[in-house]
Formats: sequence, structure tokens, C-alpha cells
Amino acid sequence: MSSKNSNKINVPEARAAMDKFKMEAAAEVGVNLKEGYNGDLTSREAGSVGGQMVKKMIESYEKNL
Repeated sequence: MSSKNSNKINVPEARAAMDKFKMEAAAEVGVNLKEGYNGDLTSREAGSVGGQMVKKMIESYEKNL
């Protein structure tokens, strides 16, 4: 199998906004993220950050309907 990273931001200018959004979501769930590599996070911590981001995106979408 080829290992292709599909985790790309389609609009490069959005990277800073996504990083800020990720940091805010991490702070809300009590996960201490640092700039750059965060490979020392547990799966639970990483999942809670991602889950919070998805939750906030869904709430935003529903609010704008």
C-alpha cells in the first residue's frame, strides 16, 4: 500500500486560522498543545481535540442554516 497523506489544507492561507482554531478547541477540552509537533499526546487527548473541532464546526453550520 502506498502511504499518501491526504491531510492537506486546500487553501494554504487558511493554515493560520486552522491552527488557531485547533488551539482554541484544545484549550476548551483542557489539552495542552504546543506549536509544532505534538506526538506526545495520547490518542484520547488528540481525539478529544478533533472531536471538539468537529462539534464546533457542526454547531457553526447549523447556526448559519
